[in-house]
Amino acid sequence: MINQPLASVHPDAIVGPNVEIGPFVFIDKNVEIGEGTKIAANATILEGSRIGRHCNIFPGAVIGAIPQDLKFRGEETLAIIGDHTTIRECVTVNRGTVAKGQTVVGSHCLLMAYSHVAHDCVVGDHVIMANSCQLAGEVEIEEHAILGGGTLVHQFTKIGKHVMIQGGCKVTKDVPPYVTAGRDPLSFAGINSIGLRRRGFSNETIAEIHNAYRIIYQEKLNTTNALAKIEETIPASAERDELVGFVRSSSRGIIKGYFEE
Repeated sequence: MINQPLASVHPDAIVGPNVEIGPFVFIDKNVEIGEGTKIAANATILEGSRIGRHCNIFPGAVIGAIPQDLKFRGEETLAIIGDHTTIRECVTVNRGTVAKGQTVVGSHCLLMAYSHVAHDCVVGDHVIMANSCQLAGEVEIEEHAILGGGTLVHQFTKIGKHVMIQGGCKVTKDVPPYVTAGRDPLSFAGINSIGLRRRGFSNETIAEIHNAYRIIYQEKLNTTNALAKIEETIPASAERDELVGFVRSSSRGIIKGYFEE
């Protein structure tokens, strides 16, 4: 650890090698910080935090505060941040509750300024949350999803892999993988084809994803029949099975189609 006399680091905190700690940082007991992480001035790392390697935590961020949940009774829980994740100014990540025991933000994520991750959320790897995104409790966001600035996500909602959500949206239904979504109420707006190509998906795979969502959103079938038709007409693949499994297991129901006014 690079010595910073103006920081407050609890003697029981476990701080890895080459960690940089700025002035007026507070690091509580029962905290672990991985090698090479940088914690800028005035950040607060509270009890139960587990910070990965080579993270970058900016001024005013608060990691590991107790949940904003009236059911919380002081149980010992965690707030976990993966490796190579950037936490920008004034981001808050709360600890878990007895429901799951931990809040998790994955590796290689970017949480921009003033974003909030509530208790028991699970944020996958390579997720980007733009400025002022707000996640309620027990939200799940899968890998490579991008949330535009000011996105509000209702509790227990799930957002699938490789999703892109327009800024300023309210997410109250599950958002299935590989899609773009926008408007109010939030609606399916097409396939995130640009993002998928950037991540190496073939044109054939993207076309099959297009076909699957065409069945769901344009053929006027109920969900059960649409999924059955997808399985009958589209060859099995990891992407097809991911899509079908997500929709079939959705407890809140998925977002509706995009309708012009």
